[in-house]
Amino acid sequence: MVRLSLAAVITAAQAGQVISFPTDTLPALAVQPDQAAQIYRLKQRPSEKPLILMAATAAELWPFAQGSPEDQAQWNAIANQYWPGALTLVLPASDRLPAAVNPLDRSSIGLRIPACALARQILAETGPLATTSANRSGEPALLDPDAIAAEFPEVTVLAEDPWPDPSGLASTVVRWQADGQWQVLRQGSIVLGEV
Repeated sequence: MVRLSLAAVITAAQAGQVISFPTDTLPALAVQPDQAAQIYRLKQRPSEKPLILMAATAAELWPFAQGSPEDQAQWNAIANQYWPGALTLVLPASDRLPAAVNPLDRSSIGLRIPACALARQILAETGPLATTSANRSGEPALLDPDAIAAEFPEVTVLAEDPWPDPSGLASTVVRWQADGQWQVLRQGSIVLGEV
């Protein structure tokens, strides 16, 4: 079980190691995007389930998506309304997306800025990270840092005590469609009618 200081967790992430930290929804496993294969191995996660990119600011995420100026204006509008927050935007991916983040489909990428100051503090130092919930694939999300450290002894878990309380509810995931509409892929705390 490895629980380390904020500085040590940031250093581990910068070195390409998998880390865990709290977010506003569920605690995250996170790693540099080009190292995302580590998370698939740790979680025993099927390769058809992509990871999402989290960052501290929208400006760091937009280069991973590509669309027309009109599309981008709509993406900015929804991001300005709901970020930081529990909304993941699935957008057409640019060629900047490392294949390891979405191994079977390089055409799209999920993007989010968490509404957790501690998470954004880490992300501000590491840059965008490939993230997912802290659990083995198919099992319930782990909410307690000690449980995460016990389940994933090779992961550097933030030792900050106490962790901010997560909502325990995964983010709402919406996909941008060619007709300029949003399709809800997963319902979370942000309700469809609000999007």
